[in-house]
Amino acid sequence: MSASRLLLVFGAAAWLAAPALTSAEGPRRPHVVLIVADDLRADALGFAGNAAVRTPHLDRLVNRGAVFPRASCSYPICNVSRSEMLAGRIFLGSEVNRVASGGLRFDPAWTLWPEHMKRSGWYTIYSGKWHASGTPWLSGFAETAGLFSSGGAPSGLKATIATTPTGRAVTGYTGWTFKTDKNQPLPELGVGLTPATDGIVTDRAIEAIRRAGEKPFFIQINFVAPHDPLHWPPGRENAIDYRTLPLPANFRAGPAFDTGNVAGRDERIVPAPRTADEVKQERAIYFSLVENVDRQVGRIVHALEEGGQLPHTVIIVTSDHGLALGSHGLMGKQNQYDHTINVPLVMAGPGIPAGQRFAAQCYLRDLYPTVCELTGVIPPPSVQGQSLVPVLRGQKTEVRDAIFGYFTDTQRMMRSADGWKLIWYPKIEKVQLFNVVSDPDEIRDLAADTGQAERLERMEKRLGEWQREHHDPVPPQRLALRRP
Repeated sequence: MSASRLLLVFGAAAWLAAPALTSAEGPRRPHVVLIVADDLRADALGFAGNAAVRTPHLDRLVNRGAVFPRASCSYPICNVSRSEMLAGRIFLGSEVNRVASGGLRFDPAWTLWPEHMKRSGWYTIYSGKWHASGTPWLSGFAETAGLFSSGGAPSGLKATIATTPTGRAVTGYTGWTFKTDKNQPLPELGVGLTPATDGIVTDRAIEAIRRAGEKPFFIQINFVAPHDPLHWPPGRENAIDYRTLPLPANFRAGPAFDTGNVAGRDERIVPAPRTADEVKQERAIYFSLVENVDRQVGRIVHALEEGGQLPHTVIIVTSDHGLALGSHGLMGKQNQYDHTINVPLVMAGPGIPAGQRFAAQCYLRDLYPTVCELTGVIPPPSVQGQSLVPVLRGQKTEVRDAIFGYFTDTQRMMRSADGWKLIWYPKIEKVQLFNVVSDPDEIRDLAADTGQAERLERMEKRLGEWQREHHDPVPPQRLALRRP
């Protein structure tokens, strides 16, 4: 996104009040539809200015709602990001040490988002990829529809599709299957990720929405796309010619240094050094999958409209994180650059102004208290997120003076409200400094600029305060003395 376009979202001009929701029994509680994609870059959408991708349904949703171009995740992998969203909390402190081994767990003292909505009178439904601790039922969902989770393939049965259209071996979701509402595997719907997966997720979600009818429901719909393995959507094979695609301005054949995950699975899918054509081929399928996500969103909105539920529904569309896909010489999401920590965030429905863009920085964990306030529910004490309703109402332009990110013990990040960004790599004692307003592609590292020494020191101090506040197992250090 250009600097000028980003600046347009500061200070939204007007608060457009939503019509009152009333019934014969009194105020009507809105339905909530939370749609989460996987690995979806915030800039890979039509309304974000990407001319290579057509997303008409999301574009229309933006026109009747609000978009937050500076929304972000904290920890850019699926499990942690989704867990933060469900809990409305940061997962740092002792939790970060358990992430790599898959031991991330919810504290029993925390009230998870679906559980809180269920206790508050909403019928809670889950459809799609489950990638968090436990099961949807243990997290507060009353019903699952189109649950896609690990395990369940008959012994010896491999993924339905073994290679991608670009000839890459499938290394993700190989044993995943759909499950019934009793958690029984349905391998007949495919083993592993297939072109039909997200269509099935949508089919089941729509069926559940129709069954729910007028009673207030909270449904979370988690697509797998555009996460790898990248398969063309049904009927869209070679729909995008890779040769017509531009490379990102920050494309590199490989990373300039070890960010902490250069040997990870995501990076091995297309090993470095990568050619321009190799990356373009992956991006063509990725963009086609983004368009398929848009089609599924359109189907869901249409079903709400057909059922008369749309005027009474808060719709949120986001992703767990972005993806490098060739930017900065990386392919995966385990980094703190904006192409990865930024996530798309669109909101529409009662209490949300139409046609607005807000520059407020926010986290995915802020969605929990935001929806609570939009639906008249008091968040539980365990929630650490901040409601975005004051921003939607024009009462504030920011709810935070800065946001922070982290990945294992190899990366820490701070991005200030005015667009200055510090990335620290503790293991290799490296610091990067960018101004993402004037340099949105994060190409010009200013950490060695003596004119930025004072700024670097201030940001270092603020990052250290945040680390101490959240009991970061990585100790704060003097970063300004460790410039490139």
